[in-house]
Amino acid sequence: MAEEQKPAQQEETPEQKKNVWLLVARYGHIGFILPACVIVGLLIGSALDKWLGTKSLMLAGIILGSIAGFVELIRVMMKASKD
Repeated sequence: MAEEQKPAQQEETPEQKKNVWLLVARYGHIGFILPACVIVGLLIGSALDKWLGTKSLMLAGIILGSIAGFVELIRVMMKASKD
């Protein structure tokens, strides 16, 4: 009876596991950047609308939030491409 030998699997070192989690943290927040900026712009625009008695600042807040989200997204991607 010959025992089946399994190929030796390389174990990840603690440093490699740390690097994986670092990459997950670095790139995982990209999905939250744009919606968070839009929501913050919406809230600020709504607050200004109520405070000033206007109706158009909410749209301006959403647009500025979207622009800020895309700028941050581009900044993160440019930094990632340098690494």
